[in-house]
Amino acid sequence: MAEHPRLVFTGNVIVDVVLTIDRLPEAGGDTLASSSRLTAGGGFTAMAAARRDGLPVTFPGRHGQGPFGDIVHAALRAEGIEVTQPALSGLDSGYCVVLVDGSAERTFVTWVGAEGRLGRADLDLAAVRAQDLVYVSGYSLAHPLNAAAIPGWLHDLPPGTRVITDPSPLIATLDRSTLAEVMARTDVFRANAREAGVASGEDGPPAAAARLVRRIRPGGFVVVRDGPNGCWLAGDQLGPFPVHVPGFAVPVVDTTGAGDTHCGVLAAALARGLTPQQAAVR
Repeated sequence: MAEHPRLVFTGNVIVDVVLTIDRLPEAGGDTLASSSRLTAGGGFTAMAAARRDGLPVTFPGRHGQGPFGDIVHAALRAEGIEVTQPALSGLDSGYCVVLVDGSAERTFVTWVGAEGRLGRADLDLAAVRAQDLVYVSGYSLAHPLNAAAIPGWLHDLPPGTRVITDPSPLIATLDRSTLAEVMARTDVFRANAREAGVASGEDGPPAAAARLVRRIRPGGFVVVRDGPNGCWLAGDQLGPFPVHVPGFAVPVVDTTGAGDTHCGVLAAALARGLTPQQAAVR
């Protein structure tokens, strides 16, 4: 009997320290938050979205020992996500201060912890199969140890394994040769409009999607998210021109994790055999 596909997630899970404010203070100023919370964040959101949409998830990444590491491990366990290795002794997980202003826009400041210590042996614990999907995050590629391990590991994956790459807001700081090597093994490249513009040098999501699809594995596709306008898809199987998938009108509460949620559900839909357009709508 064929085994079910999994999402193997190589990104980072950290703790978000979320503060709700009216607006960012001026440099050197101060402001009072109207609410605060501690929650597992980073790549956890994508994994939780995929898991809640029915896709088994395996996490070979590192997490730490300490108060933040405990939050990370408890959240992964609560979602039924398979964790392939124990906490890293002597180092806590990292955290991110998230400032959510009155427009629901968010601003991040991140401290790196155990999640920045991912090596090739850690990745090999996932034992990836041809039917699995692998998720690569630009946040991982920003850490020297992770960035040194991931490209070679991707190269050695079974040819049938689909790789989803999200370059993250840090895309402008990533090593170009490392990103190019990862993209060459990528089957689904997905980014927001700003990230896609940085990666492609093009103005506008459709043009960016059309250019970026030339840099990924043949037969793959690109998703460029365009906020409330939905997203744009480009790929050989989608026709000669980028395809627009309209968004849905909803009240804006907090945009933190919106892109990660879209990617997690996209992965789950692709694993069930949906087309790129169907998966993007889902």
